[in-house]
Parts: sequence; C-alpha cells; structure tokens
Amino acid sequence: MTDQPSIVRVRDILAAEEPGSCVQVQGWVRTRRTSKAGLTFVEVNDGSSLANLQVVAEQALPNYEAISKLGTGASVEVRGEIVSSPAAGQAMELRAADIRVVGDSPDDYPLQKKRHSFEYLRTIAHLRARTNTFGAVARVRNEVSRCIHEYFQTRGYLYVHSPIITAIDAEGAGEMFQVTALDLENPPRRDGHVDYGRDLFEDRAYLAVSGQLEAEIMATAVGGVYTFAPTFRAENSNTFRHLSEFWMIEPEIAWCDLDRLQDIAEDFIKCIFASVLDRCPEDMRFFNDRIDSTAIETLESIVGSRFVRISYTEAVEILEKAVEANFQFPVSWGMDLQSEHERYLTEQTFRKPVIVTNYPRENKAFYMRVNDDGKTVAAMDVLVPRIGEIIGGSQREERYDRLREQMAARGMDPEAYWWYLDLRRYGTVPHAGFGLGLERTVQFITGMANIRDVIPFPRAPGLLSF
Repeated sequence: MTDQPSIVRVRDILAAEEPGSCVQVQGWVRTRRTSKAGLTFVEVNDGSSLANLQVVAEQALPNYEAISKLGTGASVEVRGEIVSSPAAGQAMELRAADIRVVGDSPDDYPLQKKRHSFEYLRTIAHLRARTNTFGAVARVRNEVSRCIHEYFQTRGYLYVHSPIITAIDAEGAGEMFQVTALDLENPPRRDGHVDYGRDLFEDRAYLAVSGQLEAEIMATAVGGVYTFAPTFRAENSNTFRHLSEFWMIEPEIAWCDLDRLQDIAEDFIKCIFASVLDRCPEDMRFFNDRIDSTAIETLESIVGSRFVRISYTEAVEILEKAVEANFQFPVSWGMDLQSEHERYLTEQTFRKPVIVTNYPRENKAFYMRVNDDGKTVAAMDVLVPRIGEIIGGSQREERYDRLREQMAARGMDPEAYWWYLDLRRYGTVPHAGFGLGLERTVQFITGMANIRDVIPFPRAPGLLSF
C-alpha cells in the first residue's frame, strides 16, 4: 500500500520554516492563472488562514488540461512538495504531484474576484464564509468562544446548559417568541380563549431571553457557573445592533458582591481581547487595514488600561455639564443612559472603558439588589468606546422580602416565580452575575458595522433564510 502524505492545513504550510515536506492539502480554488510557459498557478484556501496557498501545476500532470481551466470555487485535493516560493508575499508554495478535482465550479459562481457589498453577501450566506472578510470573522468568533470557555474552566466555574424553552420572562420586557405544538388553524378553546392547558407543556411556553435565573439555581448549589447559549428576543428592530437570535455568556457567582463582580468583568473582557490579539494577528491586521483602522489600537488600549469606575449619579453629573455635546436625548437623573451618553463617557471624558454602577431602581430588572438608599440597585454596565455597553450585570436580590416587594411593584405574579423565591428561603447567599453578548463582542473587536455580519446565519425581522 502506498503511503499517503499527511493532510496539512494551509496556515501550517505558509508558516513552515523549511521546504521539502510532501503533504496533502484539501481546499477551494480562490483564483487560477495559466501561463504560456505551461504552468498553472492555483490559489487554494481551506479556511484556516487569511492568505491563500499558491499551488504550482506543471504541464506533465495527466489532467493538466482540466487543471488549467479550473473555475473559482472548485474544490481540490492536492498532493505535492513544499518548496520555497519566488513569489512576493509568501515564503512557501506547493509544487503539485497530483491534483484531484473533487467538485467543479461553473462560471456563474457568485464570488468572483471583485469586492462584494455586505448587503449582497447576506443574500448568499451559504457562500459568504469563503470570502476573506467572513473567514476572518469566523476565526475571530471561534477564538472569542474558545477563550471564554478557557477563562471560566481554568477558574473553577462549571459550564451549565440552561433551558431554551421557558414559561417565564427573565427580563420582564415581554418581547418573547411563543412556542406551541397546537394546530394554529384550529386550536382548542375554552371559554372563548385558546386552551394552552392542552398544549404540549400544558401551559404557555416561550423561547428563553436569558439563562440567568436558572444559572442562579446552579450557582447557589456549586458556587460559580456560566452559561453559553442562544437567546431569543421578538423585538421588531432592524438596527445594526440587534438580532432576534444571538448568543449570550452569563456567569453567575455565589458569595459575590458588586465590587468583586466588577473585577471579574474587567479581567474577563481584557482576557478575551488579549487572546484575540495574540492568536489572530493576521485576521486582526486585515480588519485594521480593511474595516477599521483603529481596531488593533483600541483592543491594545483596553487591555493595557485600568477601567474607570463611577456611579450612575456621577455619570449624570458629568453629562449634564457637557453642554457642548448637544445630546439628542437630554440628560437628567432617572433616565436611561443612551448610546450617545455612554460613548461620550468612554470617548470624550475618560478615553477608556468605564464601569457605571448603582442605577435607578425603576430602570432595572426586578432581580437586582436594592441599595440602602432605596432609590438605586447594585447594577453595573461596562462601557467601551464605539458601542457603549458591552457587559451588563448586577448583584442579585438575595433577600426574600425585598424580592417580593420588587415583584409586587412591577405587578408580577409571584406564583410564576415560586422556585426563584425558594432560593431566597433555603440557604440564601449574596450572589451576582453579568451577561456578555457574543455577537456584540465580535462586532466590537472586528469593527464590522452591522451585527448581522458577525454571525454565520443572522436571524432578524424578515430574515430567515439559510
């Protein structure tokens, strides 16, 4: 039996220090050029690298005629020898001993050698990952995800899987997708209304907007956990910052107060950014050159900075004095800070990330711990330049009576949250947590303008293809 050369990724061949190895490469044709001298140069990419591998095919190959007519997008399997490349821009290339065309690609292949708009590429999301931009986005997204797991796993957190189907609204916003197994054309009825008691779960069911409440169950049993799961919001928003389906990372830590939570959030975001800079340098140079010329500088600055920490009240005082900013939304105590306010704090006032704490009680969720002043809660938002909030979190209300008061003030039914209240009856402890949106983080790192371009298959109002 003939020994087959090992399959090697393009990134490893391009990084090789010495020629001479016989290898096998599997990938897709980016470009093909045939010279009059009887040579065909095929640029092959397998998704492991931004750069392509140049494959040199000589006329002596038995299928050279087919190779000389290869179309962009064709899939090939190449065996050959790594040799030093005389071409500018790469040290190594592959001299082909055999090229097998696995799947040809006709002339109507949508990704020709020209720049396509991101709007157009969203209509062919099944192919856009083969472009330089979306290959780079995928590798950065992968590295962010890898680092998140490593961060928590090396610090003793347990990875828990929160349910995707739920009966309660964790955020209280009411923008939830309903899930049903009933016949929508002819649902069962009782007293003139749909009888959800005859549905699969014998109650109304929804797609989860958060895994936080369930994470609290686990944290109050094992100490520290994190979820990393898709979440769903039925908000009819078509902005560049919103998706209907997106991924959230939600750590929950027992025996934790707001001060410690801020330390964890700052360390966490710095770790992610440092990891991307270290492990995706080629892709980050691409984003710096093609998308946002400050991408690398911004990440380096954040990694090397000490985040500013101020209260909501202090933030409002700063913004009220910023008359030159001419904000679209006037500033007053008790209002929600808007993106323009958050960016002013990070880009103009402090020129670095800012953690704002102790927000007005009425503006925040029912589960946040009420401070001694009775007006504010122990909440925090981590703000960064360009986008504003990147992390939101709080110390949770661990006192049974205060939690019931919060729920009553919002007209919530405590019976629907009986198990959540039970956590405060049986061995309650201080605990805290936050949420980080994966897509918003990748969008910030890469500088991509639209959040629909940092997830492989975006789900947004009117967008359900692929």
